[in-house]
Amino acid sequence: MKFKAICENHLFSKAYSKGKRAVTSALAVYVLPDYAAKRLAKAHPQKIKVNRIGLTVSKTLGGAVVRSRTRRILREGLRAVEKDRPLKRGFLIVIAARSRATKLKSGDIKKYLHAAFTELGMYEE
Repeated sequence: MKFKAICENHLFSKAYSKGKRAVTSALAVYVLPDYAAKRLAKAHPQKIKVNRIGLTVSKTLGGAVVRSRTRRILREGLRAVEKDRPLKRGFLIVIAARSRATKLKSGDIKKYLHAAFTELGMYEE
């Protein structure tokens, strides 16, 4: 499943400043209700709310190859979490990688994401 990406910088800033945060040793997850979710649901073919996902990997973590690999692994970990248990919809979710995330596999990232989403109460009942 492809994710709807956050492309605007002001949405990242808003999620950092006003969103709920869960921090693990490998990543930080910020969650904020998406106020444009209703408008985006009308444009969606199935008329459902979707989460918008933003991934950030700082230049301090490594070169372009390392950052791209980390983003791919974060995406795959997120897919695995979503496959096991669906997340609540209509949120801005920003996942910021920390230095430990560059050395992990997608299975490990899945565990960290699961812990963060559980702490934030993002799973559907």
